[in-house]
Amino acid sequence: MDLRRRLTGSLGLLLGCLMAVATVIQFYSLRADIDAEISASARMVNVLLAADSTGSGAMAALLPDTGIRHLRIRTAGQPAVQPEPHPLLAWLGLAPPPQDEREIRIGGQTLYIAPHPGSEISERWRDTVRIWYTLLFFSGTTLLVVWWAADRALRPVRALEEGLHRLARGETDPALPPFALREFRQVAGAIERLATALAESRAAQHALARDLISVQENERKALARELHDDMGQTLTALNATAAHLARNAGKLAPGEVAECANDMRRDIRASGEQLRAMLKSLRPHGLHASGLERAVAELVDSWQGRGTGIAFTTSLQPTVVEVAEMTALTLYRVVQEAVTNVVRHSRASHCTVELSCTDEQVRVAVTDDGAGLPAAPGAWRGGLLGMRERVEMAGGALSLLPNCGGGLRLVAVLPAGGVLA
Repeated sequence: MDLRRRLTGSLGLLLGCLMAVATVIQFYSLRADIDAEISASARMVNVLLAADSTGSGAMAALLPDTGIRHLRIRTAGQPAVQPEPHPLLAWLGLAPPPQDEREIRIGGQTLYIAPHPGSEISERWRDTVRIWYTLLFFSGTTLLVVWWAADRALRPVRALEEGLHRLARGETDPALPPFALREFRQVAGAIERLATALAESRAAQHALARDLISVQENERKALARELHDDMGQTLTALNATAAHLARNAGKLAPGEVAECANDMRRDIRASGEQLRAMLKSLRPHGLHASGLERAVAELVDSWQGRGTGIAFTTSLQPTVVEVAEMTALTLYRVVQEAVTNVVRHSRASHCTVELSCTDEQVRVAVTDDGAGLPAAPGAWRGGLLGMRERVEMAGGALSLLPNCGGGLRLVAVLPAGGVLA
């Protein structure tokens, strides 16, 4: 059952009961009015019979107790008295005008009969008061039943609110009870879907944090290994050459000294190249409006020369606006991670890297003809999740699309000026 039907049913039942009560009251009032009319008619007959069979004194004594409705009757010996109008009617200017008497002779008696508006006014006033009481009872009962029905129907809102409070406290289960009304079942379903999405988001954040820690440790290990294996060996060779010169400074011929100097220059040059390569891998230099396409081209060329078996092509449009440094670095990292994933996981034979720019945004796309992305849930994980988080932090959007010829197409779009703080 839905909320509208429950409220409509409750109010319909209430209105039916009130109509039944109003009908009973009306029938009771109708019976009282009929009894009053019959009694008034009987009294009128008694007055007429008395006028025909009794003297004027007895007739005068009978008239005050007749209780005839809507008429005022007196004998010839009684003074004519105009009744005072009701104070409320007089104040409102609705008092009836004085009524003229009509003379009637019955069996030797002279009766003076005039309309009595006060009787009709009293009757109308009683009917009005009765209607007021009925409306007051009807309105009060309606308000009470509506309040009860609304309170009973909206009671599940407290359970929904408590479920939202549980989610706000970091709990994964809103623990909502089953609801009878369709509207509340729909809201509860939306809250449970929200809880599932929040749980998945927290799990993705935890996975991203673990991946970031793992990547950080791997980068440290790789940096330590390169320093030890490459620069360590070069520095050891330099140290050995310098020690040889120090020990044999007075014995070496000029040609031998020159040869040692050339060896040292070669080792120093190799160390410089190794240092520049490590610095470039940590943070590419010159990522700005004129350097982004060059840095991307150098990155792709470096992979092309490694013998990966993948044919790389580029379509790099020169940037026409000033690109923020953070935007350029984010795009470079996206291309770096995407190309690395193509080489490691895609089993592709061809990869295309595209860079385009407008006045408002910069766009990169990496397309391959490999295996594509698994259709299983949780595809956004690891490096892909890190890329998406990084792009969204820079104010952009990252999307994964199937390539029309097979494989995967990764597209990142960022504002050219970066995110304003």
